[in-house]
Amino acid sequence: MSEARQTSATAQGCGIVAALDPGRSKCGLVRTDPQRRRIEEALVLPPGPCRELLLAWHRDLKLAVVVLGDGTGSRRWQERLAGELPLLLVNERGSTLAARRRYWELERPRGWRLLLPEGLRQPPRDWDDVVAQLLLERWLGHPLKRAEGAGPDPHKAARTVNMLSLIHI
Repeated sequence: MSEARQTSATAQGCGIVAALDPGRSKCGLVRTDPQRRRIEEALVLPPGPCRELLLAWHRDLKLAVVVLGDGTGSRRWQERLAGELPLLLVNERGSTLAARRRYWELERPRGWRLLLPEGLRQPPRDWDDVVAQLLLERWLGHPLKRAEGAGPDPHKAARTVNMLSLIHI
């Protein structure tokens, strides 16, 4: 049995699953509960801390699989994580626009954003975590709820981790 099939067969049961929307400067990362019904943690991180957190989750929680989008930066992530984590590639086609719609399903617009047509609404923060959630939902075949406090504050862009802001020159 090929490695991809082994990973896929393992992933069909229960167990914690993570999903990664890979990028060069920032990545969306989410983690499910063991029953795969809700998102326990959702983050937007630079690549280095994202990789470290993925490895820590696998070490501490024994991830069943990591669903990885096949778009921008995916090949590099595959090379970096091969042999360390069970990976499963998912097609990212159309995921950014679909995730923008999904964002507004997860976080209802408030204030003046209610007046804008849906197609003109831009989330007030990076939504790479929602892209990762969407990739995971596509693979699982069902939507996932978010646990209370699972993701960045939807109304504060500053909640997205920016490592450059932590460096003092």
